[in-house]
Amino acid sequence: MEKLALLAILDAKPGKEAELEAFLKSALPLAQQEAGTVSWYAIKISDSKFGIFDTFADEAGRNAHLTGDIAKALFAKAEELLASTPQIDKPEILAAK
Repeated sequence: MEKLALLAILDAKPGKEAELEAFLKSALPLAQQEAGTVSWYAIKISDSKFGIFDTFADEAGRNAHLTGDIAKALFAKAEELLASTPQIDKPEILAAK
């Protein structure tokens, strides 16, 4: 069962909303290759606010994701696409269906 999660909130720079959305959609194949990532969601919260929500069975999987290809690609494009530093939280999953 998934015990741990990551929640990253991303604010797009004005005019970069479509590019950030496309970037997030393009990251799906990378997430599918991560053995320690149980589930991965790219979400649109509003016109300019996006997020990534992932779940993991253990801390090793979560840490591998934080240092993996998606994180590297996001931070490489952060200055170009993001209005601010991503807010990254590490919630614990209390219950799930």
